[in-house]
Amino acid sequence: MIGVYDSGVGGLSVWRELVRLMPDEDYVYFSDAAYCPYGPKDPAFIVDRACAVTDFFLEKGCELIVVACNTATAAAISHLREHYTIPFVGMEPAIKPAILNSHSGVVGVLATAGTFKGELYLSTLARFSGDVKVIERVGEGLVETVEKGILDGPEVEALIRRCIDPMLEAGADHIVLGCTHYPFLQPVIERLAGPAVTVVNPAPAVARQAKRLLGKKETSQKKGSTEFNSSSKDISILLQLASL
Repeated sequence: MIGVYDSGVGGLSVWRELVRLMPDEDYVYFSDAAYCPYGPKDPAFIVDRACAVTDFFLEKGCELIVVACNTATAAAISHLREHYTIPFVGMEPAIKPAILNSHSGVVGVLATAGTFKGELYLSTLARFSGDVKVIERVGEGLVETVEKGILDGPEVEALIRRCIDPMLEAGADHIVLGCTHYPFLQPVIERLAGPAVTVVNPAPAVARQAKRLLGKKETSQKKGSTEFNSSSKDISILLQLASL
């Protein structure tokens, strides 16, 4: 059984890649919607929440936990690995492939404030940026919009344009999605950015890493199941997006 954890519904973008790659596994999803968004919150608070959710997963019998939240990964993954013996998979900043594949020498990164402050992001940026110009933008309002189940329309387009227009004006040919909520907006981002821009979603790579850690080589004919949980009483949006 695999535990998948996010501050809200965003981790479903990782969960669906896990299910696509390992459809025979059983999953437990936990949305910490009562405390979403994590982006502006104190790292110590996020660590406390990550530990509480991990304890919940252990009670469920999970053998692997995917921290499907960039902010929680940045704030808590080191602490979790130090204090628990269960393996964890976190969100890797996808800036490395974007930088290495950029032809224009300009890459945009769309993330939360907490992710941009994370040690993993900063160290990856320092190692690989070189002469490539990296334009960082906090996706203000995007998490909240996805949490409402609003994935398109004038409001969404206005929020996205505010974020990506400076990247496009600077000549970015790659835009990295640094929050698991953002892949739900990827069709709109791609439409507004145009065909010359590659939008990088790290979720498939995270699913592949989880499969490697489990040592899975083949899938069985068994169809797995998913149990959805939330710290909020209302899980209607969670179930709605899970069905997409």
